[in-house]
Amino acid sequence: MSLSEGDPAVLIDPKGRHFLLKLEAGRTFQYHQGSIPHDALIGAEDGSWIEASTGTMLMLLRPRLADYILKMKRAAQVVYPKDLGPILVYADIGPGMTVVEGGTGSGALTLGLSRAVGPGGRVVSVEIREDHGAHARKAIERWYGEIPENIDLRIGDISDAIAEVTPERIVLDLPEPWHVLETASEHQPSGGVLCAYLPTVPQVQTTVERARELGTFAEIEVKEFLVRDWNVSGRSVRPEHNMVGHTGFLVFMRKTDSAPSSRNPEK
Repeated sequence: MSLSEGDPAVLIDPKGRHFLLKLEAGRTFQYHQGSIPHDALIGAEDGSWIEASTGTMLMLLRPRLADYILKMKRAAQVVYPKDLGPILVYADIGPGMTVVEGGTGSGALTLGLSRAVGPGGRVVSVEIREDHGAHARKAIERWYGEIPENIDLRIGDISDAIAEVTPERIVLDLPEPWHVLETASEHQPSGGVLCAYLPTVPQVQTTVERARELGTFAEIEVKEFLVRDWNVSGRSVRPEHNMVGHTGFLVFMRKTDSAPSSRNPEK
């Protein structure tokens, strides 16, 4: 499938360096080993080889969402692909669902949520900072070409959105998500899933303790995901020296009716 003007694209040089760009007629991609007019990329096939002005060959690809997230411009720290995948799976986010996201940030998680719920679903993403919200809007438009109908971007209080929308799924990328749990307890349907993305142990501890105090959340799980690439070259098969280690903890919980008073606290 060929690439069109306005599409995001990735060029990969012989050393594996990735360059993310948006195709615009009349513009030129330049790097230390030459240049390529965008006009030479527009209409080219996904996966084709393109020659730079110096004769260097680069591979042209339509970026995966992971490629875009890792190279996109950001105002706030993004949720990386290694955490985005588990969020979608363990929070069980699928087609047709309604999700409220607290903390739009740079828009990376919003993109993943939008793809997961599909055109029949809805993502209401709430950001408290107007500058971050504006940046996320540009990042989403750059990926999709526009803001899709299944994304509702808002500036304001996440609790207000939860009370209004009563979502099946809630995903929080906030410094103090425990302040949102009571509202979620009151307005999220029973059986719904809430996920919180947290960088530090004290944040995890406070969030889990508050969830247990409320007595309306069960199946509370805390997970951390680490990613390590491997190098395979002939008989040399070894892990890479560097790995993607800690980025954040993921806390998952299920909304239930009030727990019986005789129930023992989770260990």
